[in-house]
Amino acid sequence: MSSQIKVVNKCFVVILVFISCFAGQAQNDTSTIKAQFSLGLNSPYKNGFVDGFEGKSINFPTVNLGLQYMFSRKLGAKLDYGFSRISNEDNTSEFKLNYSRINGQLVYNASSIFSFLPQNMGTFLHAGPGLTSVKPLGNFTQNKTSNLNAMAGIEFHFGVSDKLSVYVDTSYIIGFGKDFNPVSSGYGSFNGNLLTVTLGVSISLSGCYYCEKND
Repeated sequence: MSSQIKVVNKCFVVILVFISCFAGQAQNDTSTIKAQFSLGLNSPYKNGFVDGFEGKSINFPTVNLGLQYMFSRKLGAKLDYGFSRISNEDNTSEFKLNYSRINGQLVYNASSIFSFLPQNMGTFLHAGPGLTSVKPLGNFTQNKTSNLNAMAGIEFHFGVSDKLSVYVDTSYIIGFGKDFNPVSSGYGSFNGNLLTVTLGVSISLSGCYYCEKND
């Protein structure tokens, strides 16, 4: 696992260097820093559970916190943290677990592609690698696990003001966890893929929030 962490750390470093290289060249009106917070639901894929310990298809909550920097009209990057609670399906063994992730992602402003949307709406695509940590609760705390992940998503923003927008985000997180061996190590745990849908707010901390929409 330490080698996997090193790989992800290198990816984070590349993203941060990429940002710093372009930050000095970006114009003030497009160098927008955004703080993001969203809350919603998650849906874990069944192949991430062992038999008899399947999770619900829809779970609450999922919470995402992130800091995003747009260093040009089209491209940016963000570092974000996500937390999801997953609990057992009816008629299966009782359990709850905490699913946490941290990801470094590149961001692409796709508003010009979705030009049919109203003027005060923006569309952003994001994708990047990260780390996932799963911590079972109750009787299965010994079955905690961690693995690499890769995620991608799309955000639809509705501008409330120059500094504030409300957005809907749909993201898919692929987990690269190993099969549980022995099977008992997967009791109350999870090593699969996760779909999240959240509603959030994005606050511009500098510059003009929608300057980057119109190229």
